[in-house]
Amino acid sequence: MSQIKYIQVVNFNLAGITHDDFMGVANEVAPHFAALPGLISKVWLSDEANNTYGGVYSWESKEACEAYRGGELYAGALANNPNFTNLFDKGFDVLDGPSKVTGIN
Repeated sequence: MSQIKYIQVVNFNLAGITHDDFMGVANEVAPHFAALPGLISKVWLSDEANNTYGGVYSWESKEACEAYRGGELYAGALANNPNFTNLFDKGFDVLDGPSKVTGIN
């Protein structure tokens, strides 16, 4: 398994679609995310009661994340999606020492 060097946290609210609609889309596009170069994992998030959805992405590098942010999948699935409002996207470098102690490679 690759070493996690960068974490991306994304969240948004749904507009014009239901939770079930979102689940259908998420299941459909998940393989496209799995194929992203440098992506180690994506954890899909849902707080249906507060209409907040998103994901936590583990990346091999900040550069891999930036390539995703600049690509077609990000534009179509997130940035330019009219069904996602209040998009929040924040990135973090991983602190290797303490992360290794708590179980991250």
